[in-house]
Amino acid sequence: MGAVTPSPAQAAEALASRGRLPEALDLLRRGVAESDPDAAFTLAAWCLSGQHVRRDLAAARQLFERAAAAGHGDAEPIFIAFLANGTGGTRDWREALRLLARRSSGHREANEEIELLEAMQLTSDGDPATVPEPEILSSRPQVALYRGLFTRRECDYLINVASPFFTRSVVVHPDTGQLIEDPVRSSDVAAFPLAYETPAVHALNRRLAAISATAAEQGEPLQILRYGTGQQYKAHSDALPNAANQRICTALIYLNDDYAGGETHFLANDLKVRGAAGDAILFVNADRDGRPHADALHAGLPVTRGTKLLASRWIRARPLDLSAPGATAA
Repeated sequence: MGAVTPSPAQAAEALASRGRLPEALDLLRRGVAESDPDAAFTLAAWCLSGQHVRRDLAAARQLFERAAAAGHGDAEPIFIAFLANGTGGTRDWREALRLLARRSSGHREANEEIELLEAMQLTSDGDPATVPEPEILSSRPQVALYRGLFTRRECDYLINVASPFFTRSVVVHPDTGQLIEDPVRSSDVAAFPLAYETPAVHALNRRLAAISATAAEQGEPLQILRYGTGQQYKAHSDALPNAANQRICTALIYLNDDYAGGETHFLANDLKVRGAAGDAILFVNADRDGRPHADALHAGLPVTRGTKLLASRWIRARPLDLSAPGATAA
């Protein structure tokens, strides 16, 4: 048998790895012009990540749309996500739902998502029609509890879609620059950056924006955290040192309650919180000038039995600059 001829996308990746980027780009662009779905998807991924080319979210969105139209199976969900959350262009919630509904006829996960969205009480633009009233647990630190902010069905959805993507929590070693296991947080984590912020996840993020009186664009990617027996998040502040765009508040949503231990502990006043599945707490890390609140130091206490699952979203003072190289939300 003869050698298998690589596709334009495969050949472009090989050329780029050897430093022959102009040839790689020319090959991909010709493939896009010829409606090659893999070429369009590969170039879209480069534009999204900033790998090999300058980061260009508008170009990424257009290329994912072209890849989806040409039949690339992984491109359509990303294009739908971009329509829902407004990445790379105008946000079009209704068109995102229309495409998701069309996709649901042949994809079980899209059908389950449509059913979940239909059960939510949303406005025509995807905002929550109502949110629970807060229970003020503490004024210093500022901590509010929202009972039943997420339904159990929504909690299960987040757990299920996150489960295949859990990895150990890591940080960058300050001396070597290598990724190492987080010495403060011993957990597994899965995140939903914008390419994977499905309409359902985006609707939940807009609910978190509503309770925090912020815009959805101010939030970092929603994270799902999994703590097994003995795992914990040691005392820490969510505020960033000398940040130009500070994490002003944090939303935590308890996704299950069949475990022991694992309370969220605020050290300043010894407040310990453990919500039922779907309950959320919102607490303030810093003022709007970026000055961290010392009394917002908190910990996730060790789990003593079972597995604790938690959703977390850090919310900034201003919308994130997603055009910046290395921006984490895309």
